[in-house]
Amino acid sequence: MELLSTRLRNAADAVAVLGDCAADVAVLLDGELRGAQDRVTVLRQCVDRYAALIAGEIAHRSRPEAGHGGMAQSAGFVSPEAMIQSIGKLSRPEAVKLVQLGTIIAETEAAESLTARSVEVDPGCAGGDDTSAEAGTSNAQMPPPWRAPLVAALADGTLSSDCFHAIQRALGDVGPGVSAAGLTAECEQLLESAAGLSPDQLFRKARNLRDELDSDGIERREKQRRDDRTLRTWWDGAGMYCGKFRLAPEEGTIVAGAIDRILSPRRGGPRMVDPEEKAAADALLNDERSTEQIAADALVDMIRLAIDADPGTIFGTHRPAVRIIITDAHLHNRAGHGRIEGHPNPVSFRTVERHLCDTGAIAVGFDDTGQCVNVGRARRFFTPRQRVGMAVRDGGCRFPSCDRPPSWCEAHHINPWKKEHGRTDIADGVLLCRRHHLLLHDNHWKILRHDGGYWLRPPRTIDPTQALIPMPSRNPDIHTIQTQHQQARQRT
Repeated sequence: MELLSTRLRNAADAVAVLGDCAADVAVLLDGELRGAQDRVTVLRQCVDRYAALIAGEIAHRSRPEAGHGGMAQSAGFVSPEAMIQSIGKLSRPEAVKLVQLGTIIAETEAAESLTARSVEVDPGCAGGDDTSAEAGTSNAQMPPPWRAPLVAALADGTLSSDCFHAIQRALGDVGPGVSAAGLTAECEQLLESAAGLSPDQLFRKARNLRDELDSDGIERREKQRRDDRTLRTWWDGAGMYCGKFRLAPEEGTIVAGAIDRILSPRRGGPRMVDPEEKAAADALLNDERSTEQIAADALVDMIRLAIDADPGTIFGTHRPAVRIIITDAHLHNRAGHGRIEGHPNPVSFRTVERHLCDTGAIAVGFDDTGQCVNVGRARRFFTPRQRVGMAVRDGGCRFPSCDRPPSWCEAHHINPWKKEHGRTDIADGVLLCRRHHLLLHDNHWKILRHDGGYWLRPPRTIDPTQALIPMPSRNPDIHTIQTQHQQARQRT
C-alpha cells in the first residue's frame, strides 16, 4: 500500500501543475477540469487524514486525567476541540469530527498492533512500551472490530473522511445482539460497493444494512424517534412569534405532505396535466409572496380550519396520505416491518397495522428482480395504479444522488412513446424529479434497462466513454429482493 506521505507529495505535485490563478483553470477543457477535481479530491483526502491524526493526538494529550497539565488545558483552552477550532479556523462541528476520526484511527491501529504482537509472543507479555496510542487503547474499551476495515479504506484513499463519518454514524447504534464478525463482514462488502458514492448515499446504504442486521432494534429506534419529538415556541424582540419543532417520520410525513401539496409548483414538483390544477399552479407561480411567506400563511390557514372544524365532520378527502410499504411475507406472517413511502427508516409492524386499519392496502406484486408484475398497461400515460407501483419500486427520483421523494416525481418513458414506440409498461418507466426529467430530454441522457436494473448513460459531451452509471432503487426492500435473486443465480 502506498504510504500516506508519498500519496500526499504525488497529489500535491499533480495539483500544482494546474497553475496559480483562475485564468489558468479557465483554459482547461471539460475533461481536464474533471480530472483536476479528481486530483484535488485526492489531495484533500490526504490532508484530512493528517489533520485527523494530529487532532487525535492533541485529544489524547489533553485527556481529562491530565488535568491542567494537558496540552489544550495548559494553553488556555477548555477542550482539545476548542484548541483545534482556534488553530485551524474551523467550526466546532468540524473540529469535533476531526477529533473523533483521529481518536478512532489511533485506537484501531493500536488494537491491531496489540493483536499482531499477541500472535508472536505470549499474550500476557503483549503490553510492550507505553506509547500514547497503545496506552490509550489498553486502558480503554477495545474499539469494535467493524471499524478496522473502515480505517483501512481511509488509509488507502478509497474512503473519504466524510464517507467514513457517514458509515460510522449509520452503524453506531447497532444493538448488542448483532455479532461483531457478521457486522465486520457486511461492512467489508459495503466498502466494495462504495466507489463513486456520496456520503449521503453511503449513509443510506449503511443504515439499511443496520436495519437488516438489527431488525429487533427497529421498534426501539422508532420509539426513540417518537420520544425525541419537540415543539418550542417563543416571541422574539421584534414581536414575531417563532417556533422550532422536530417530528417523527410518521407525523413529519403528514406535515411535509401538506406543505408540499401547497408549494409543489414553486419547488419543482411534477407538472400539472389537469387544466384546473395547471391554472392553480400558474397562479401560485405568479403569486407576489415569497415561498416562505406562502408557507407561513398556509400554516396559519390550516390551524384556523382545524380550530373551526365541526367535531362531527369526518375529514380525509384531500388529506396528505402516509403510504405504508410492506412485503407480502411480512403481512402474511403479521410480523416484521414496513416503510413509510419516501422515507428511509423502517417502522414496526404495529405501526403498519394501524395504517392498514385506517387506509386499507393496495397490493403491488414484484418478481425476483424487483420489477412490478401486476400493474402493466400499454396506454399513452401511466395510470395511478402504475404510479403507485413505481413509487414503491423506485422510492423516489432514480437519478444518482437525488433525494426527491415519489410525490415530487414524474413518470419517465425510458423508450419515448412516439419516437421509439415505447410501451407504457411499468418496467419501461422510472420516476424522475422535474429537474432531472428535463435534463434527460434536453441534454441527451439515456436510461437503459437490464435484468431488472436501470442504468444511466451520459452524453459524450459529459463523458466521452459514456460509462454507464447505476440507478439503484431508493427502496431498501427492492435491493434485498434483487440481492437474493443474484445470490440464487450464483448458487445455480
